[in-house]
Amino acid sequence: MKRILSLTFFLLLVVLAIKAQPQLSFSQKAHDFGTIPWNKPVTAEFKVTNTGNSALVISNVTTSCGCTLAEWTKQPIAPGEEGVISSTFDAKILGHFTKLIGIYSNASPKPIYLNITGEVAVGRLNYKKDYPFEIGNIRIDKNNIEFLDTNKGDKPTAEILVANTSNKAYEPILMHLPPYLKAVATPKKLARGRAGKIKITLDTRLLKNLGLTQTSVYLARFPGDKVGDENEITVSAVLLPDFSHLTELQKAAAPVIQLSETDIDMGPMGKKDKLSRTIIITNVGKSRLDIRELQVFNAAVNVSLRKRYINPGVSTKLKVTLIGKALKKLKSSPRVLMITNDPQHSKVIINLKATTK
Repeated sequence: MKRILSLTFFLLLVVLAIKAQPQLSFSQKAHDFGTIPWNKPVTAEFKVTNTGNSALVISNVTTSCGCTLAEWTKQPIAPGEEGVISSTFDAKILGHFTKLIGIYSNASPKPIYLNITGEVAVGRLNYKKDYPFEIGNIRIDKNNIEFLDTNKGDKPTAEILVANTSNKAYEPILMHLPPYLKAVATPKKLARGRAGKIKITLDTRLLKNLGLTQTSVYLARFPGDKVGDENEITVSAVLLPDFSHLTELQKAAAPVIQLSETDIDMGPMGKKDKLSRTIIITNVGKSRLDIRELQVFNAAVNVSLRKRYINPGVSTKLKVTLIGKALKKLKSSPRVLMITNDPQHSKVIINLKATTK
């Protein structure tokens, strides 16, 4: 009799365990994005409901490629409650796409799959908005590249987005690259109406001087193209000094730079105007302040500094002049750059602005 009761109790527990199961229910298992613009990530959200009678735990969500990222509700989902699974597609490859999302949970020994579909196209983009700079029949999203706050040994990258609005295939090539810059176009050829990108890599090991290094590269519009203002792209890099070797005592005894102002509004300016402002530079630290480099980002700014070496408690004057006739030709904002031996302010930027009459 005891054996029969024990067996009956065991079978009852088994039946209850079988009945106490979470269940995944989706309002939809597929999402079609339709046509989406190139390089503009899109996200689909799938609502999941636990229609079982025990807590649902989603242990993992996988995607069929690195171009898709997934997020999901990590905490247990009680019976009758909802969770969310979101999938973001980076849209960096043109054409049709179908991507699978695998859902792993305690509701099933096998994954349950969702899918997202769509088409990445450049034809429906607003060229003037997304690629505002026109070089012949080619449009780009920027004509000025800046690598700021770099250290020796760094290899930072930047991208220029390129759209081919001509009626034939086009090969994006940057001309006159200096040794410290490398450029790779993806794809190597653009069909008409298609877009791609140029990835630019800076090798700071090949920069010769601290502070600002500037150059111009040129986007070829066709094979054998010449260089000129029309296809010029300016590139700036700022290399900072290395203070990682300083001890805490040396840092405490370091110079400290203080400026009377770093953002200057010159107000309205005509083409023939030259407006100046004097900035007071003071060393409030404990050792001599050295202005190692004093540079400007473009020809619209002139500077004049009385002293490059400033003892503790001493001030000097920096005269900054903005030239009106050069303002309209600028590809970068007018700024002054100082590289100093102050470990906390090795790079100091003075921003200038004016409104043209």
